Amino acid sequence: MNDSLVDVVGTEDMGPMLCLSNVALQVGERWIVQRCTLTVPAGLSLVLGGDGAGKTSLLRLLAGELSPDAGQLSLAGAAWGSAGWGQQVFWRDPRAPWPAALTPRAWTAALAGQQPRWREDEWRRHVDGFALAPHLDKDMHQLSTGSQRKVLLAAALASGAALTLIDEPVAALDRGAVRYLCAALQRLADASPWTERIVLVAHYDPLDDSLPWRHMLTLAG
Repeated sequence: MNDSLVDVVGTEDMGPMLCLSNVALQVGERWIVQRCTLTVPAGLSLVLGGDGAGKTSLLRLLAGELSPDAGQLSLAGAAWGSAGWGQQVFWRDPRAPWPAALTPRAWTAALAGQQPRWREDEWRRHVDGFALAPHLDKDMHQLSTGSQRKVLLAAALASGAALTLIDEPVAALDRGAVRYLCAALQRLADASPWTERIVLVAHYDPLDDSLPWRHMLTLAG
């Protein structure tokens, strides 16, 4: 038995509820979770775990890229794997290669048509915050790993998705970008009444002690 994912903070019944009931996920020979039951209301949430703990696998499950081996999942009443689930999720694996000849401007133009809650004003805010303007018309594969990560973070924050999944956000970021990211998360927490969105960040530590994580989940590995 591996009930390693535990809701340790927050029980409010608000916003788009992410519910797992007796969920099991096995990757290769390893169980990431078994008999996992929890509810995550809307808010800024953190998945904690060291390297190899299964954070990315968990996010890929929530994104619909991996199938549960057992159990049921729902998001704001939509069942896992349904069109209703997929339409509410923002996710891109930061380690996945980018298609050739795809620029940040072209990618986010397509996202704006795919994400029903896309905020163009927020995208422009985060382009400025991450200093991305000089890179918007360059091919993604020409950008540094850090700049690629900034584009992905800016899009995630601007997506407005009911379930926004962000994996290892500070990898390859410079200190200024890390400060901006933490400030953007703080601003999101301060501005939102948490009735529309779950922002789920996976990292090995809480990023910044001042961030108001309303829900913390530990993946022991």
